[in-house]
Amino acid sequence: MMTSKEFTVENKERLVNELVEFLKLKSVSADPAFTEEVKLTAKFVEDSLINAGMKTVEICPTAGHPIVYAEHIIDEKLPTVLVYGHYDVQPADPIELWHSDPFEPVVKKTELHPEGAIFARGACDDKGQVYMHVKAIEYMIQNNCLPCNVKLMIEGEEEVGSSNLAIFVKENVEKLKADVILVSDTSIIANDIPSITVGLRGLSYVEVEVTGPNRDLHSGVYGGAVANPINILAKMIASLQDENNHITIPGFYDDVIEVSQEDRNEMAKAPFNLEDYQKDLGIEVVYGEKGFSTNERTSIRPTLDVNGIWGGYIGEGAKTVLPSQAFAKISMRLVPNQNWEKITELFKNHFESIAPKGVKVKVTPHHGGQGGVVETNFPAYQAASKAMEETYGKKPIPTRSGGSIPIIALFEEVLGLKSVLFGFGLNSDLIHSPNEHYGLFNYFKGIETIPLFYKYYANNN
Repeated sequence: MMTSKEFTVENKERLVNELVEFLKLKSVSADPAFTEEVKLTAKFVEDSLINAGMKTVEICPTAGHPIVYAEHIIDEKLPTVLVYGHYDVQPADPIELWHSDPFEPVVKKTELHPEGAIFARGACDDKGQVYMHVKAIEYMIQNNCLPCNVKLMIEGEEEVGSSNLAIFVKENVEKLKADVILVSDTSIIANDIPSITVGLRGLSYVEVEVTGPNRDLHSGVYGGAVANPINILAKMIASLQDENNHITIPGFYDDVIEVSQEDRNEMAKAPFNLEDYQKDLGIEVVYGEKGFSTNERTSIRPTLDVNGIWGGYIGEGAKTVLPSQAFAKISMRLVPNQNWEKITELFKNHFESIAPKGVKVKVTPHHGGQGGVVETNFPAYQAASKAMEETYGKKPIPTRSGGSIPIIALFEEVLGLKSVLFGFGLNSDLIHSPNEHYGLFNYFKGIETIPLFYKYYANNN
């Protein structure tokens, strides 16, 4: 029987070509203009799972984009792994900053990826990582070495909050019955330093609107006499953090569990070079909450960031206008134990309360989710650790991620299942940004490592 490593070597060209076809599909869930393309992408996932040898594969409609569900049950007495991922992608904007068409994948060698990286929207988040599982399962089924049952649930709305997946999960508890959930939507520290994510931050995402006069006004005639919504919005946003970059919303930190100094010391053992970090980002200094390191600020501390702000005239040349309205999108990353709905309400109440007379404020919640932590003594985590240690030659480091996968907390609440966050990307893969990419080393290493997780997990159950 060939090994998973041999499988990737012998099928290298095919594995890349198939991923290229997957990445060509414009599965942008946030934009209704791509609805038909999203459906085609779901069909591609369905066909790929059928070709991989899965016994049951179906496309499950929702009120939004469809979910692809599959299962391969070899023995009801054996443990079952439920794989979760998403086939939808972020919008590619701004298109002009891409070095190549975001939906015409190209493979290029880079300093970090001497073997080559595939550049396309969704390459790492999450199509490339989803397809690792499809191909790993294909390897195990074809070589008759799948040691336990497997189910897959691949959704098309992760980038817009997974609201319909939440409904699907609640309505299909029996169908989704399993022993553990396996997710590859996270990263490792470096290609020579494997790691497994054991913590995720939660998320609260809102949009704010400030309205002043009933129409745009001449800034010379009215400027200085009428509240300017953009000026007001800027002041309101600035007031949300103090001089130590501590969030000023009353009650915001009430449920934050302070991480012990012992745990902070363990986190500090993860390799990190501040100079390289600043150089990579093109910044002179880092910035954030006083009293915490860069890695702590992006993992164990909550944050508040403006993701977009607009209003007034932004076209070519000048237009002396005092705008009627100003808008901003704001995200708050939360730590475990902070309830995203409570935080959203605290934000709404506070933001409305600090609005000066002369403007009206509207806060519209978009989506959110809870954070979570996985213990390293969890058997499935230990299986993942053994698998990575075998393929990388090093024991992976447990890390906490600054990102959010809101559905993970729902899985535990509704299905009673913990998740193993078994990602193979790099933080430098530019997910959500122009020129997103995924290293071929990482792609193949995932296909090589995932079958070993099944092996060690089945042996421990």
